[in-house]
Amino acid sequence: MTTALDCDVLIAGGGPTGVTLALLLAKAGVTVIVADKAAEIYPLPRAAHLDHETMRILQAAGVADDVARTSRTTGRYDFLTAGGEVLLRFDGSDQIGPGGWPGANMIHQPSVEAALRAELSATSGAVLHTRWEVRSFADDGTGVTATIATPEGEREVRARYLVGADGARSPVREACGIVFDDLGFEEPWLVVDTIVTDPSRLPAANLQICDPARPTTCVLMGQGRHRWEFMLMPGETADEISSDASVERLLEPWNVAGAVTLERRAVYTFQARIAAHWRKGRVLLAGDAAHQTPPFAGQGMCSGLRDAANLAWKLHAVTRGGASDSLLDTYQTERGPNLRATIDMAVMMGRTVCTTDPAAAAIRDAQMLAARAAGQSPDGNLAYPPISDGAILAGTPAAGSYFPQFVADGARIDDILGPGHWLLTQGDLTRGDLARFSAGLTTWFDKTGAPAVLVRPDRFVFGTGDAATLAPAWEALLTG
Repeated sequence: MTTALDCDVLIAGGGPTGVTLALLLAKAGVTVIVADKAAEIYPLPRAAHLDHETMRILQAAGVADDVARTSRTTGRYDFLTAGGEVLLRFDGSDQIGPGGWPGANMIHQPSVEAALRAELSATSGAVLHTRWEVRSFADDGTGVTATIATPEGEREVRARYLVGADGARSPVREACGIVFDDLGFEEPWLVVDTIVTDPSRLPAANLQICDPARPTTCVLMGQGRHRWEFMLMPGETADEISSDASVERLLEPWNVAGAVTLERRAVYTFQARIAAHWRKGRVLLAGDAAHQTPPFAGQGMCSGLRDAANLAWKLHAVTRGGASDSLLDTYQTERGPNLRATIDMAVMMGRTVCTTDPAAAAIRDAQMLAARAAGQSPDGNLAYPPISDGAILAGTPAAGSYFPQFVADGARIDDILGPGHWLLTQGDLTRGDLARFSAGLTTWFDKTGAPAVLVRPDRFVFGTGDAATLAPAWEALLTG
């Protein structure tokens, strides 16, 4: 048995989740090898959206500005009846959210991945190997030894931990014997991606058309692109609906002939599933390997990046900071409820959209229009629950809540305070480097009523109280 370590963390999968995790780890001094079985980045669009929190994660990874340059924002996400009446409206998504970035950033995934990989290649302590496929692995309790197929033949890589960020069909998850909890949503849809030549003829908002004759999605993508999604109706096949004639017929009501050119068409089955366990010994799962969500809330890639942010600081604390391995048990404890709420929101949206019975759709429309008229519609800005259990100082005000990224004079507080955890007191608000953020920080402290806050590296609040109490409580967490 090989005992020498090749790296601290081996990541199977070089998609956005795996590479973001690698960057966060490497920037904290953790050595990482990423093994991706593909030769290149998948060149066509897939994910469409990143929210303000996940843009903040990409900021920590060093690529948010690059991503922002090719993304677009929109102020509205509307769910409409077949006749155009508003059933649900989520607005203000072009405004700066608590993460310090616009609430909705419509992206071109290959551009995001290219930015991530360019940053990884310039970051010491991490390396990405393409055409490397993890074939098997063994966890001996002190590390994981993986057998990897490479262009030069099989080789072994030994790491302290293995993270399976290898997609919905995750061989790592399968090898661990981890099953999915099925949350009861499964619908096939045709995805049509286009390159825009005349943006003036396209909708400026993201739309869900809740038409029982053909539920349809129409959303912005990254710069110069637009997407439609069409639900398959009973009796339709993937080949039939993907044909040139079918795509032309489906786009005809949008009057975009000559304004767009087809880039991709593919049929996907939208699912809602969560892996029963996200950890088995020294093997952990992240991203689509751990969960899949329907796309209606735009949280697919976002959820994987949140996994990376949560897992990165804990793996750093365990591999470099002397923290107990048990800290990793809080990963699913913390992310699971948030992820389930995210999927519940997406499923609610999906069931709203996917109603194909005309009578049921008429009842839905009447109920939702009445609720909206009465001010009882569940729309507004999307928000998800805080951490309620895990690596927090439970019982202190705001513990487990999301700590905002304050923005002032073109500067963001994360860039001023840097990576790692922060211990902030009300006395810090007059510091030269923090003075510009004093209005936002003062409001936050006044609302909390605490003299100090300790903010975790993933920007969730560990706890509040006296600085003299918070510091040792944090150290106890990391060394206990």
